[in-house]
Amino acid sequence: MAQQSGNRRHGKQTVMNDLHLKKSLGQHFLHDEQMCKKIVQHLYHKPGMRLLEVGPGGGAITKYIIGLQEIDYKAIEIDNEKVIYLQKTYPVLQDKILLQDILLSEAPFKEPFSVIGNFPYNISSPILFKVLEWEPNVEEVIGMFQKEVALRVASGPGSKVYGILSVLMQAFFKVEYLFDVSEKCFTPPPKVVSGVLRFTNLNNPFAINDKRRFIILVKAAFNQRRKTLRNALKSTLPPEAMSDVLMDKRAEQLSVADFVNLYKKYCHEKL
Repeated sequence: MAQQSGNRRHGKQTVMNDLHLKKSLGQHFLHDEQMCKKIVQHLYHKPGMRLLEVGPGGGAITKYIIGLQEIDYKAIEIDNEKVIYLQKTYPVLQDKILLQDILLSEAPFKEPFSVIGNFPYNISSPILFKVLEWEPNVEEVIGMFQKEVALRVASGPGSKVYGILSVLMQAFFKVEYLFDVSEKCFTPPPKVVSGVLRFTNLNNPFAINDKRRFIILVKAAFNQRRKTLRNALKSTLPPEAMSDVLMDKRAEQLSVADFVNLYKKYCHEKL
């Protein structure tokens, strides 16, 4: 289940009367105006910033974003009906919305930019991999996720939910769980609580120079998370790595720094 769209008053009418929910896109309308404001208020706003909104839908948070002063705003939306509605309702959005699939999109700016969005639950993890792809230019992300996913991404080693995206995102970003979003804030209400995360770019603090190889390592480690790394990584790392003391541990026991250590010692030629 996911949320993409907002609820805006037009007399007695609402956005829900003007737009159609599309189950194939997992759409729910975020109608709680205080929550919409709260999400935008957590964005680090600076004059002249470039900002991408992912999945503006019916404009739940868009209407507050476009009120920010001195920003270069763009949005990516896959639903043509929502694009037409937004451009009609908010004329300032003409030529600002890209009718695209975020997962297939090129970076919308050549310069550093920030990202904000009520991310559709069914593609929230792929969106984070897209953020990783764009990471050198992504300064900050404010995103809403299913709470279970948000807690997983923000978790640390030793947790049962610590996993691939926990390590990958925390290797490049400071990850903060900001607040819950009740299912009552949506129409129709989803069956789960949502959570909002902030990602702040740390400028590659571990000096990872081949992100692809690092991702392969982390995925291989967690794909067999019940096994020790000696078993999970035997087909991924060279034989000399098997004597490393970290091989006696399981993936969820390793810190981000431990994974970086394995990557720097053993991954450059093998992967």
